[in-house]
Amino acid sequence: MGDKKDKTKNKSQKKLVAVSELTTCESTQAMLSKARQDGVDTAFDRAQAMKACPIGAKSACCKHCFMGPCRLNANDPYGKVGVCGATIDTIQSRNFARMVATGTAAHTDHGMEMLKLFRGVVEGRILDYQIQDTEKLFEVADELGIATEGREVLDIADDLCDVLETTYTQLEGEIPFVKRAPAKTQEMWRGEGIVPRGAMREVMELMDRTHMGMDQDHQNLIKQISRTALADGWGGSMVATEIGDILFGTPKPLQAEVNMGVLKEDQVNIIIHGHEPNLFDSMIASVQDPELIAKAEAAGAQGINLVGMCCSGLEMLSRNGIPHAGNFMSTEAVLVTGAVDAMAVDVQCIKQGLAKVAECYGTKLFTTNRRARIEGVVHVEFEDEVPRACTDTVVEMAIKRFAGRSAVVSIPPRKDVGVHGFSHEYINYMLGGTFRGSYTPLNDNIINGRIKGVAGVVGCTNPRVKQDWVHVELVKELIKNNVLVVQTGCSQVAMAKAGLLRPEAASLAGEGLREVCETVGMPPVLGLGACVDNSRILTACTHMVKTGGLGESIADLPVAGAAPEFMSEKAIAIGQYFVASGVYTVFGVTFPIVENTKFHKLMFEELADRGMGKWGFTKDPYEMAAMMIEHIDGRRRALGLDKSRERVLVDMADRRAMEG
Repeated sequence: MGDKKDKTKNKSQKKLVAVSELTTCESTQAMLSKARQDGVDTAFDRAQAMKACPIGAKSACCKHCFMGPCRLNANDPYGKVGVCGATIDTIQSRNFARMVATGTAAHTDHGMEMLKLFRGVVEGRILDYQIQDTEKLFEVADELGIATEGREVLDIADDLCDVLETTYTQLEGEIPFVKRAPAKTQEMWRGEGIVPRGAMREVMELMDRTHMGMDQDHQNLIKQISRTALADGWGGSMVATEIGDILFGTPKPLQAEVNMGVLKEDQVNIIIHGHEPNLFDSMIASVQDPELIAKAEAAGAQGINLVGMCCSGLEMLSRNGIPHAGNFMSTEAVLVTGAVDAMAVDVQCIKQGLAKVAECYGTKLFTTNRRARIEGVVHVEFEDEVPRACTDTVVEMAIKRFAGRSAVVSIPPRKDVGVHGFSHEYINYMLGGTFRGSYTPLNDNIINGRIKGVAGVVGCTNPRVKQDWVHVELVKELIKNNVLVVQTGCSQVAMAKAGLLRPEAASLAGEGLREVCETVGMPPVLGLGACVDNSRILTACTHMVKTGGLGESIADLPVAGAAPEFMSEKAIAIGQYFVASGVYTVFGVTFPIVENTKFHKLMFEELADRGMGKWGFTKDPYEMAAMMIEHIDGRRRALGLDKSRERVLVDMADRRAMEG
């Protein structure tokens, strides 16, 4: 690192934006300052040095053939067309479609890998994992029409594998979890011709239709865009979540620590970063192995400390209480502590920049998945049949690094405690009790006005905005206005650091929401897990409709969604499957559509006229909250809930007395 500390570097550092303007996370601020002193580059500084392309940001360019690339003027979108004659609406709808296709493919591939693991367990080929939640297995099987009474668990699971496989492979028909949606929502999908067949089929057709000379009508292309996105939300992602629960256990609320203070200077620190829980589950077994613990102690360590980051970290935090070091934009900064002895990554949201930062601080960085290698990084293949071959190797290399640590260790001390691990099943139990699990108390308190509505605030962090700030300010505004918030992904980590996942945070909520939270003993913000677990929000919406009193479709519900700091194509796919399901969805940072175009009007207005939701956009958290609340209030008026009603808080005795 010393060769970087020259006059040129020092001169350029004077122009850098203050770290306090880049992130609200105190730990990340400290490590960014240290990285700059050490001459180490991070994504925060790279984002400041590299301005976003204004034409690309608005999808006003096309590189789908080699007569171009063609660039249109976002300020005069109808002033010219591409060489082939493509209009701005064709170009930006094709670009949007390819984002949805890629995002759906990412979640679908993840879901297929989970299904492959599940089938291996069921068939007895994979022995290191087993079914942890048979009750969830029976519930999903019953829901999909698989007979369960009097049958062996593995026979039921084998049939479930076959049914769920059609989510990906079938050429015609409807994917299995479509039947989970409210009947009116299904009716709308069929009327629009957007019910997903199989995810592979939908992604393939969408990519075909974006090829030069194919679909050149944005009104027609939006149908395949929506159908492909629905194959993610009600297909690939939902399958991944349900299989994850069956194999690794359905989360239940537990207290866990978040932030860089979870690292321990006197222990071997290992971080798992990515999205697939099988790697992390095997690592839990490895760090608890007495022989490996003995090796760590022989190297002078007081033990082995396993820590998560990003989404696989959230899954294991929610299920096992494994501490979590931070979200996506902190993954480089945590290495600057010098305390991380090994970081093992699998798939998705892995910055290539980690390689250079790890090298600077002597951290052992490993890729583990055949689908996601990084040039110059040591690869240790993870295989479900012999998972410990990978995870034991990572632990041993981490111990070796600990024994030879040369980097100065500087661990920010902050740790934030919160309650994590909510799921649809637990929300059902929490509100309705053991005897009569039900969403009725939630619906009743929305109807009587104590709770105005529900908002899903999810997604990534992005260096184009101040890390965590938009998430936190938005959620504070929502709960202050009696909107219950549910969360997934990096946004959930931001809330944990801000203290909003604690029951005590109810003091920041409006009077009605605060009463409900204090009565039930819950925080006003419920963490549901990884980004793939957005499917839990879809399931919760379905149960709100089925419980009654809040309309007949998801589009009728007083709910809204937001991804305030999104950064990936997965987020675009998630947003579109929520919109296609009926949810008003607001994004921040930027939006890849030119305003005042026909495609923009379609996405931001006209889809709602078809029974779907619609898109919204703003960078400002307070405006975002106002937009979401205005939508929720509009849905309340449409349901006749704007009139004063008796405000009755249901107690446990009332819940047990409920019928059905």
